[in-house]
Amino acid sequence: MRERVVAACDGASKGNPGPAGWAWVISDESGEPSRWEAGPLGTATNNVAELTALERLLAATDPAVPLEIRMDSQYAMKAVTTWLPGWKRNGWKTAAGKPVANRDLVVRIDELLSGRSVDLRYVPAHQVDGDRLNDFADRAASQAASAQQAAGSALGSPEPPPAPAAAAAAPRRRTNGGKTARRSGGSTRTIKAKFPGRCVCGRSYAAGEPIARNDKGWGHPECRTGLAG
Repeated sequence: MRERVVAACDGASKGNPGPAGWAWVISDESGEPSRWEAGPLGTATNNVAELTALERLLAATDPAVPLEIRMDSQYAMKAVTTWLPGWKRNGWKTAAGKPVANRDLVVRIDELLSGRSVDLRYVPAHQVDGDRLNDFADRAASQAASAQQAAGSALGSPEPPPAPAAAAAAPRRRTNGGKTARRSGGSTRTIKAKFPGRCVCGRSYAAGEPIARNDKGWGHPECRTGLAG
């Protein structure tokens, strides 16, 4: 029996709410992705997808083996580690007296955590040279949300494809046959930042602020344009 299992989980929603999916991945003893699973949720919020991913991972792992879970959802982590005790004391009401959102999932996760050793570790999303397991789970969840189909190692599914922004940022070169391969330059895709961060220009950006991928990570869209030249 392994002394500890290292895993990651993630959820995705294309629209929030919109087509959603969840995914988890478990590493082998060398840290490489080994076993994984992803599935669709129909129309759901990102928070539901994140909690579902955590619940499915806990249900799929041996409760007798210590587990390290890497995830980029501060909401899911705080829900089960920080806010949960207070919610229970308040009769499943928030500090503002409102019913706890996604209570059924939180209760199920609380049951699965009971009596086992689980270390929830936050890792930032969409980072250059970021956590490989979290990146894998992110891509698998995104694919499940878009395709609305189950996938995983048990189904013989191939590794999920790179994120669109990462693929667009890959360098291009001209081949001997005259065909154009990928060239340098950032993606034209702009998203809203999940968390605060710092652009390569040195200025910071806030959660919810539009950002775009450049050759060195994520930052202001105008900085992407400058670097592409």
